[in-house]
Amino acid sequence: MNPVLTARIPGSKSITNRALLLAAAADGVSLLRAPLVSDDTLAFREALAGLGVHIEAEDGDAAWKVSGTGGAPAAGGSVWCEDAGTAARFLPPFAAAGRGTFTFDGTGQLRARPLRPLAEALGRLGASAAVSEPVGGLPMTVRADGLPGGDLAVDASLSSQYLTGLLMAGPLMRAPLAVRGAGLVSRPYIDMTKALMRRFGANVDEFDDGVIQVLPGGYRAAQLDVEPDASTASYFFAAAAVTGTTVAVPGLGRSSVQGDLGFVEVLRRAGARVEIGEDTTTVTGTGALRGGFDVDMGDISDTFMTLGAIAPLADAPITVHGIGHARLKESDRIAAVEENLRACGIRTESGPDRITIHPGTPAPARIACRRDHRIAMAFSVLGLRTAGITLDDPACVGKTFPGFHAELGRLFPAHASTVRH
Repeated sequence: MNPVLTARIPGSKSITNRALLLAAAADGVSLLRAPLVSDDTLAFREALAGLGVHIEAEDGDAAWKVSGTGGAPAAGGSVWCEDAGTAARFLPPFAAAGRGTFTFDGTGQLRARPLRPLAEALGRLGASAAVSEPVGGLPMTVRADGLPGGDLAVDASLSSQYLTGLLMAGPLMRAPLAVRGAGLVSRPYIDMTKALMRRFGANVDEFDDGVIQVLPGGYRAAQLDVEPDASTASYFFAAAAVTGTTVAVPGLGRSSVQGDLGFVEVLRRAGARVEIGEDTTTVTGTGALRGGFDVDMGDISDTFMTLGAIAPLADAPITVHGIGHARLKESDRIAAVEENLRACGIRTESGPDRITIHPGTPAPARIACRRDHRIAMAFSVLGLRTAGITLDDPACVGKTFPGFHAELGRLFPAHASTVRH
């Protein structure tokens, strides 16, 4: 029997940033235990500070104490989102529910990501939200005098984060909000949002016709233990699958609110043994991968790169589809996976929302990370089985897991060669 390698996975970025906003809007002081401390969450925390929210670290960063404002911002402000897409999508609706003039901006990488569907939705709710041209992203200016609520349809085909931002602002509106996400992608993130809103006292329901209704009434303070990040855990589960080892992640079990834990079911199809317990998920690999299948990863698209990077090691082609919206993330992730696999000598084909990866023996290559943390982490896993895989930007993992290389190296010492510049 394999010894069990226990991976130390930091807190979920998705939960941390949602909980930060909900706590900021709540009446009272909230405590977030084991938050993710990374570039994105620190950027989100600083953005909230720019809106007048006081957040205090306790025991280093073991917990964050958030003094809620009891509602939406009321004095305007200038908000720097850095590279954090969640800040650019979640904070404008929060501001629009308040009063004042707010400006949002970020790095060139974040400016390239679309925001027009969110701005248009805020406009239909009565706020003035202007975005830049031609991509319809940052900088954004919001002129707010509260939001009345009402019925709303929002284009959620590019990102579920637009819908999430609007939903979280719902309890701060003057009347109920009834919203439908047209073409919704990454559905599990909406389920996560609803669960966290309820944890902070919101009244939110979803009906059979897909309409989500949020009642006014604000939020109340809460204490929350942040789960380990399931997207980050995917790299360690994949490492188990391709090295024939056993990796366990405590804190991720049946009750997880994170849809990306579903990645282990894709590994099960590829031949790994998977056990999802009450509080721990464990993956055991045989060292070989089974291919010859087609999988829709639209709901868990942040993990498709993990599968894509290791797919050449399978015994038959693997096709991933439903991931067109992944072209609009930190990078065009379909193109990035394809470019790097081809650099390794692997045959691929792609379309607007799919990629097919053929089996082969990857050659040494320098991976073009495109400043995208998930590309760097995914191809680090391939480097456990392929000598000569190096990253051109190993530090970009700091966006979600600054200690990634150290942890992967602790469990798999061969990883040290992958992070060379």
